[in-house]
Amino acid sequence: MRIVITAGDDVFYATAEQNETARAFAARLPLTLGMSELNGNEKYCYLNESLPSSPVRVGQISAGDLMLYGSSCIVLFYESFSTSYSYTRIGSVDDPAGLAQALGGGFVSVTFALSEE
Repeated sequence: MRIVITAGDDVFYATAEQNETARAFAARLPLTLGMSELNGNEKYCYLNESLPSSPVRVGQISAGDLMLYGSSCIVLFYESFSTSYSYTRIGSVDDPAGLAQALGGGFVSVTFALSEE
C-alpha cells in the first residue's frame, strides 16, 4: 500500500507498513492535517481519535519516517537522528530528498491520501 503525501506543491510517496496501525490510518484517508513543528526534525498532529498502536523503541529515526506516537499523534520526520522514544511505524517516504524544505520551519498543512498507482 502506498500513501501520497502532499505539502504545498510538493508530492512524496510513502510505502506503508504491513500492520494494523497503517491499515487503520489508510482507512481514514484522504486526510489533511495541520502539522506543527517540533525540535527542528519533525511535524506532528494529534488526531481526534485513537489508532491501534504497538509502540517499540526504534532507536534510530530516518528522514521520511511516518510514525504514530502514543495512540493518536501522527508524526512525519524530516531529519534522521537517534531517539529513546517509542513509536508505531506507519510507513516511510520512498525518497525523502526535499522533504525538509517542503515542510518548512513552522506550521504546515499536509494531505495524506492513498496512491492509485
